[in-house]
Amino acid sequence: MKLIIGLGNPGEKYIGTRHNLGFVVVDALIKKLDVGGEKRNIEVGSWKLEEKFKSEIIKTPNVILAKPQTYMNNSGLAVKLLTDYFKIPPEDIIVVHDELDLPLGKIKVRKGGAAAGHHGVQSIIAALNFDQFVRVRLGIGNLKTLSAERKGAHVNTDKFVLEPFISNERAKIKHLIKQAVLALETLLEKGLDKAQSQFN
Repeated sequence: MKLIIGLGNPGEKYIGTRHNLGFVVVDALIKKLDVGGEKRNIEVGSWKLEEKFKSEIIKTPNVILAKPQTYMNNSGLAVKLLTDYFKIPPEDIIVVHDELDLPLGKIKVRKGGAAAGHHGVQSIIAALNFDQFVRVRLGIGNLKTLSAERKGAHVNTDKFVLEPFISNERAKIKHLIKQAVLALETLLEKGLDKAQSQFN
């Protein structure tokens, strides 16, 4: 059993923000999951809020998808509740999250390592006391590039991740979502090495 966690913040005011890209990707993935040996669409409305896990979840025979409702900085609480209840080894966790250190529209699949300043990932590492889970990192813009684009203006990281994508970024984000879903399908069907060689 694999656990795929999309990171984001609950609530209408965060819909469409950069920090919620993990939610968007797992929403896109559920439409393509192979359930019971045949392709079936699972409606986005199938998400079920489970208070005991502090998450919205969808459970299939082979995969549990979750969107923590704890707010980003406390994502580890939800992940720990899920892994303890379903007895999922930490190495079978895949975390999908936005990444400031990657250029807009790029994705990177990696296993383990530090949180690189991402508070949601840091919360998960702290809760599990383990960092060797897989991450699908979604590029929302490199800070140096952003500063240059904004004519040297300082980019406030906390504010930036809570901004919506602007119109000229949306094509890249649409492509990123498709690629991230393919990367997740590859992880599930062919494993980490294949996903890394194909998408990194």
